[in-house]
Amino acid sequence: MALRLVSDFDLRKDVLPWLRSQRAASAAAGARGGGPGVLENNYESLRILNVERNGNIIYTYKDDKGNVFFGLYDCRTRQNEHLYTFEKDLHVVSCSVNSERTLLAASLVHFTKERRKNELQPGSKCLTLLVEIHPVNNVKVLKAVDSYIWVQFLYPHVESHPLAENHLLLISEEKYIEKIHIQVTQEDGNRVVLKDSGHLPRERVAEDFVWAQWDMSEQRLYYIDLKKSRSVLKCIQFSADEKFNLMFEAPLDITLSDSGFKLVNFGCDDLQDEENLSKHLTLCVFTNHTGTLCVCYSPKFDSWEKITYSVFYFHKGHSKTFTAALGSVDSHVTKGLTFLNLDYYVAVYLPGHFFHLLNIQHPDLICHSLFLTGNNEVVDMLPHSPLQSLSGSLVLDWCSGKLSRAVLNQSYLLQFLWNTQLDYEKMGALHCVLSWGRDPQFLEAKIIQWISENISACHSFDLIQEFIIASSYWSIYPETSNMDKLLPYSSVLTWNTEIPGITLVTEEIPLPFMKVHSFKGYWEKLNSNLEYIKYSKPPLLYNNSMVQREWHSLISEEKTGRRRSMVYVRNILDNAMKVISNLEARNLEPRLTPLFQEEDSPQRLLMGLMVSELKDHLLRHLQGVEKKKIEQMVLDYISKLLDLICQILETSWRKHHLHPSVLHFSKRASAAEFTVFHIMTRILEATTSLFLPLPPGFHTLHTLLGVHCLPLHNLLHYIDDGVLLLTETAVTRLMKDLDNSEKNEKLKFSIIVRLPPLIGQKICRLWDHPMSSNIISRNHVKRLLLNYKKQLCMLLKDMTMWMQNL
Repeated sequence: MALRLVSDFDLRKDVLPWLRSQRAASAAAGARGGGPGVLENNYESLRILNVERNGNIIYTYKDDKGNVFFGLYDCRTRQNEHLYTFEKDLHVVSCSVNSERTLLAASLVHFTKERRKNELQPGSKCLTLLVEIHPVNNVKVLKAVDSYIWVQFLYPHVESHPLAENHLLLISEEKYIEKIHIQVTQEDGNRVVLKDSGHLPRERVAEDFVWAQWDMSEQRLYYIDLKKSRSVLKCIQFSADEKFNLMFEAPLDITLSDSGFKLVNFGCDDLQDEENLSKHLTLCVFTNHTGTLCVCYSPKFDSWEKITYSVFYFHKGHSKTFTAALGSVDSHVTKGLTFLNLDYYVAVYLPGHFFHLLNIQHPDLICHSLFLTGNNEVVDMLPHSPLQSLSGSLVLDWCSGKLSRAVLNQSYLLQFLWNTQLDYEKMGALHCVLSWGRDPQFLEAKIIQWISENISACHSFDLIQEFIIASSYWSIYPETSNMDKLLPYSSVLTWNTEIPGITLVTEEIPLPFMKVHSFKGYWEKLNSNLEYIKYSKPPLLYNNSMVQREWHSLISEEKTGRRRSMVYVRNILDNAMKVISNLEARNLEPRLTPLFQEEDSPQRLLMGLMVSELKDHLLRHLQGVEKKKIEQMVLDYISKLLDLICQILETSWRKHHLHPSVLHFSKRASAAEFTVFHIMTRILEATTSLFLPLPPGFHTLHTLLGVHCLPLHNLLHYIDDGVLLLTETAVTRLMKDLDNSEKNEKLKFSIIVRLPPLIGQKICRLWDHPMSSNIISRNHVKRLLLNYKKQLCMLLKDMTMWMQNL
């Protein structure tokens, strides 16, 4: 399957064995509140309550008497700890523990069998309690109200020393959020108790909201309130200095009810009726370290034939609304739509129907994402129970009590890449593999192997081009921010082909209004993304158009014997030498293909010009990055481009068991040699349209293979069309290695007459043949006549001036 859930925690495996081991000791001790006295038939009451910022997991269970126990699983030590026991038959709504494990906050209610689980009895109370648990001591009632309360301790970024003050959020079903300041003190050594428990200062954080989401990792609160029936998304950032700031407000074009109320990631919401998940809207916010801000939204489900969901890419300034077909009217949907955060991707999953991997870094073209329908086994491989997406690609299946880390399955995606026949699936899978690559060298080798066997498999895009551009991009992307705005991610700029089973509508959206003026970390990157949308018109993506013009100018000067400043040209060639040295330093293994064995001035000029132009481009737009680092990134990027081309060639040579000796023209070309020649031609096509440099010696090798594989009329056609370039090295090799048979004489003469004059004169001297002597003589006579004509013109000019002076 395209997505794997790698288990981090499982109640049945990580907690139950400990409970069983404690059972006998607990029963023997018989101490009041001393330990977990759980009977075997009560293990089904075991469930997860919360996952804290440090990864610790809080869970609860009941014994045969209905007593409620709270336990904690430490994700670092992988040990369990009993926290507290309530000796009453209560239902736990919410629970949280502070980072020092000295305070426990819990919200509990009492249910009767006659009442639905999500309805409070008239007059009953939801108790919100604060308990001293280091050691177990006093209990403080924070609230006793007729509505549900959720609790969440704030976790500071610095946990190196105990805090004198803790902060607790209370989230009320009455649509307000409070922050409580809790001071603690130590008594009798390590005993931690509340300081002035009768007075716990409170302040309002938010009110009149209809939806809220907690980001445990980044300590952020997202919530939506309705202003004049318009949904406005807001975000509050909590910091270690006890402060919180409203970071932004962003209008959302979605329909929410003023009477509704929905919480996301405030513990496990077992009050939600699982059977009606498909009838309720789904809404969640996802971010990552690059400054992305996505809001994923699916309205209430009202059709058996299609489902609609939207993603608001605030960091790109637009939204996309997708409509996915569900097949026949009999394919009932009983589960809700699930959104999962996968860092550079968001997964949209409807069990049994479809699986959509949305590229949130580069969402402009639908082909850069991957859409799999019910015809593919992947849509049934993930759990059908509701999945809760937490921070950092964590996924909680609270029905089974499993906490997992969602990762893209590289093996599956590579296999999928090999097997699929559809261009848009090849494109989407290729980018998924490269963006998620944990072993880029292995992945590149596999993709190159696939390319070499499927060189003509794609019709909508150039496979080699796409691989070279995308892989080079991802090789340098992690080194600094804003690379997605400055370097090309794909060779495909537009995509008009429909993807079966899904349609989309793209709309511009208002940008978030930032409420603060000083940014750090994620907020600095998000603000940079928003500033780019506002002011960067047209886009700043690098292209080689300037390099192309300058290169043609230099080549033209070289052909005519004129050259501009030698210092300028020497600097360009020095740049090329740095790239080649950088490339050779990375690849110590000897190459089978005979590349980098000649000067190849045109390719070195192109390489050096690209270094100069790309360096200037990044220096202009990468603020605050050292010049030396930028120079190295440029060398790494261009070295990667060349290395990928070399790898494709190397793979094809090894696969077909070629050796440099095949370039001796003593026997006819084999099918393997023709295949390699075809691959080299496709590489040339891919690089020419983007004006990318080729490894020095590529054109010589390509031409020699062409001479070896093609009939003369085809060969000359390739030369005249510019596919094969007659380099001085290649022609010299032909003149020396080929004998003077009638067939070879015709070939040599056809090549000589197509050479530029300067190279032609050199080559003729290497061919010991009357035809060559004739050409040399004709050229000599022509040169004499030109000199005579030039001298005659000068003489006539002097005579004219003399006559005028008489």
